[in-house]
Amino acid sequence: MSRRSGVLEFAILGLLRESPMHGYELRKRLNTSLGVFRAFSYGTLYPCLKALVANGWLTEKPGGPPEGAPATALTGRRAKIVYRLTAAGKEHFEELLSHSGPDAWEDEHFGVRFAFFGQTSRDVRMRVLEGRRSRLEERLERMRTSLARSRDRLDDYTLELQRHGMESVEREVRWLNGLIESERTGHERHPPGPAERDKQDQSGETDGLPRHRGGSRPDPSDDTTT
Repeated sequence: MSRRSGVLEFAILGLLRESPMHGYELRKRLNTSLGVFRAFSYGTLYPCLKALVANGWLTEKPGGPPEGAPATALTGRRAKIVYRLTAAGKEHFEELLSHSGPDAWEDEHFGVRFAFFGQTSRDVRMRVLEGRRSRLEERLERMRTSLARSRDRLDDYTLELQRHGMESVEREVRWLNGLIESERTGHERHPPGPAERDKQDQSGETDGLPRHRGGSRPDPSDDTTT
């Protein structure tokens, strides 16, 4: 099974654990709640559903038309099938929830795993969050090293693009730090919103390259020492 298929399987099982759904409703939830699936189609969804049914993790039964479904989605039998999680499917999803290895830290899978953190045990959440942070810190170090080696050969716009990418990673690391601290203390803590993060950036409180004003370029060597 490909990584993409594994992520989709996990998301479908997680959504159906909440309530049974038509294929149309499932696709809508995947599109709106889990952004990683915005570009996928029924041609991707239904083979995965059929495979889950064949494995005994879902049942499919005829049902009424889903509310709000377009007329084109209601032509044929598929739009009238309701998918429901079986006991074996719930057990399989619980097993998937307990996984906290490298796949759970990657860009595509992490967002989906995070969407189901409310159903995940705290120790697993901690391992996933810490693994994600570690992965991003490694990525940030590679970006710094690459920029330090190539900055003299890059024009101003490419340098800005590189810095923008680094700042995006830095913001996620700060967000993860807040979540990890909340998990450790056992308190719910909402990470800073965009305005609060902008205020931090303007004050120079970043985890990587400082913002340089006056038109000067950032020097990656300034941040190699911790």
